[in-house]
Amino acid sequence: MSSSSFDPEPSSTGIDPKVAGLLCYLGMFITGFLFLVLEKKSRFVKFHAMQSIIVTVVLVVINIVLGFIPIIGWLLGLILSPLTFVLWIVLMLFALQGKWFKLPIIGDYAEQQANKF
Repeated sequence: MSSSSFDPEPSSTGIDPKVAGLLCYLGMFITGFLFLVLEKKSRFVKFHAMQSIIVTVVLVVINIVLGFIPIIGWLLGLILSPLTFVLWIVLMLFALQGKWFKLPIIGDYAEQQANKF
């Protein structure tokens, strides 16, 4: 996991980019898509929007797969749920602090994809 803090460039949405970054995670992939489409300037907001989308998709796929595995999948799901909640809070707090916090693998991919928009 890597993180760097800086003062992000202004957002074209008129919202403080740090707050916009937080909002990208708040509604999971829905607000992620919303900010990815609406944001025209801020790489910071686009990055957090893309990372939010990817993290949500990965977690949904993991939960679906675990649903097909009797007992062990259910137990792993019980462990994954609180960890997912903690990750969600951490990502929102880092975005609010203006940190470019990249999750392993997902963060690099999110940055590459966000730069295409």
